[in-house]
Amino acid sequence: MKVIIFGATGTIGQALVKEAIKRKYEVTAAVRDPQRVTEQSEYLAVVQADILNPNSVTEVAKGHDAIISAYGPTFGAEEELLEATRSLLEGTRRSGAERILVVGGAGSLITENGERLMDTAEFPEEVKPLAAAHAEALELYRAADVDWTYCSPAGIIEPGKRTGHFRIGLDHLVVDELGHSRISVEDYAVALIDELVEGEFVNSRFTVGY
Repeated sequence: MKVIIFGATGTIGQALVKEAIKRKYEVTAAVRDPQRVTEQSEYLAVVQADILNPNSVTEVAKGHDAIISAYGPTFGAEEELLEATRSLLEGTRRSGAERILVVGGAGSLITENGERLMDTAEFPEEVKPLAAAHAEALELYRAADVDWTYCSPAGIIEPGKRTGHFRIGLDHLVVDELGHSRISVEDYAVALIDELVEGEFVNSRFTVGY
């Protein structure tokens, strides 16, 4: 398995790189600044790329079986997420990669009362523009003519332990017996790399939580 990961220097991106390397897959980290990649492995290559430029995506993704996007824009730059999505889709199509897997947002997941998470009263107001951009990006993938998988995390995702134990859902928020929705970054990476190999959710969205 040969996979290229965009956004490899972010918190989730780094976890995905480590998880893929742990399984001895050939990993290419595609980043704007190669000096920011601190992971070292015989299974890891690093290339400079611009995720907002489809020509750049095409060039670095050639020869890979799959593309993973862990790209996340900064607050206030939500439009870049949609630009990156369009660029990734075009680049994937041109590169010959078989599919693209996406680190998505949780805001569009459906809660127990039928509302989207981002429409609930508890959802942070300052995060809503980014959540809305993620929801719009999901629709772009749903309309795409390439094989894609979109993985929404639980309501709260943060660094923690790699347990390998979690539950999988589709479009509904996964919550525990207390109504909490959480996942560690490490276990999220396990779930996404599992999907890379197993392909249970091709052309669909899934979510993961405890």
